[in-house]
Amino acid sequence: MNGNGNGNGSSLNGQSSFPRLPSFDGTSKPPLKWRRVLLKVSGEALAGDEEQNIDPKVTMAIAREVAAVTRLGIEVAIVVGGGNIFRGSTWAGCSGLDRSSADYIGMLATVMNAIFLQATMESIGIPTRVQTAFRMSEVAEPYIRRRAIRHLEKGRVVIFAAGTGNPFFTTDTAAALRCAEINAEVVLKATNVDGVFDDDPKRNPNARLLDSLTYQEVTSKDLSVMDMTAITLCQENNIPVVVFNLSEPGNIAKAIKGERVGTLIGGTWNSIVTTTS
Repeated sequence: MNGNGNGNGSSLNGQSSFPRLPSFDGTSKPPLKWRRVLLKVSGEALAGDEEQNIDPKVTMAIAREVAAVTRLGIEVAIVVGGGNIFRGSTWAGCSGLDRSSADYIGMLATVMNAIFLQATMESIGIPTRVQTAFRMSEVAEPYIRRRAIRHLEKGRVVIFAAGTGNPFFTTDTAAALRCAEINAEVVLKATNVDGVFDDDPKRNPNARLLDSLTYQEVTSKDLSVMDMTAITLCQENNIPVVVFNLSEPGNIAKAIKGERVGTLIGGTWNSIVTTTS
């Protein structure tokens, strides 16, 4: 992939210098499972294997894969967590810190991650906007649903920060909520594991990776995929969830394009989508 980042991609005959995509049914775009997606990236995933809070190699890998799929016309929104910096539920009760205050500090941590990720994306030419659930007008836009949708329609990546803006709600719930609000078609949950297993793979080496699940199976088996509020919100709004491994190169692009990767919850794999190795 050309890394010059000049963004014009033009040649003497006026056509794009990027390789032409194969034509399907008279168009230049391949069949894609989703056209607007919500990518949920946990704070722990941003830390990678480094001792620092954020690993620049991880943010750059995310940016490059998102860049590749936005060229296909897929609209991408992102919700970031903040657990690499501060997790409210862990610190609540310490030194007199109540849960609400702890959660607000955690929301600020997600803003830090969002600004870092925005800077990384814009460094390689991806127009990006950060929107926060409460006003921080000096550093980001306030969350306005119609404005967010308009940014996506213009080909910009939108990063939603500060969770839902309310304590006691996780960033997984924020991802489900924003997905429903902006009419995205799927929540893509990037984690540090390959998907959902029938048992804890760290304790059971014979644990089996599940290809697909229903919402009912997630709740009845008490699988640690997302918190119950987030799963219920996805179920009520018929939003499928894909759980996949962020650290595997190419997985983000595969998930966004709808290729079979990880575990699909509450949906069916499209017959035009093939498994990739």
